[in-house]
Amino acid sequence: MTTPEHATPTSPPAPTGAGRWWRSAARTVLALALGAAVGVLGTVAHRTQWHDLPVGIVLALAITLSTAVLCRAWAGLGPLLAAGAGWVVAVQVLAVAGPGGDVLVPAQPVGLVWTYGGLAMFLVAAFLPRSWFSDRRG
Repeated sequence: MTTPEHATPTSPPAPTGAGRWWRSAARTVLALALGAAVGVLGTVAHRTQWHDLPVGIVLALAITLSTAVLCRAWAGLGPLLAAGAGWVVAVQVLAVAGPGGDVLVPAQPVGLVWTYGGLAMFLVAAFLPRSWFSDRRG
């Protein structure tokens, strides 16, 4: 049986406002957790060297940038800011001297590059053109 030309196929109803807010809240919470996890991982790994090459800081900044771009592409600036907040909290908590006096982010060039470079990665993702994250053509 064929469908008449004047009839249009029905599509499922669009989610209501009540259905959208919890998705947005869930994405924001997940982005916050992701940012914190990347902050912890990068803080632990940023001082790693391989044959006197600073591969740890390069990889830590790369994963931070990829997380920021992912959050921006996934749901916009809100989750990007949440991921950035989670990252900052994790890095700053781990930068404080521990009970034995150990510091994971020392006041050395690599520590400063990690702290300020990571923030710069979130700023780069925030200022990327909106069209890069859109499905629309033209």
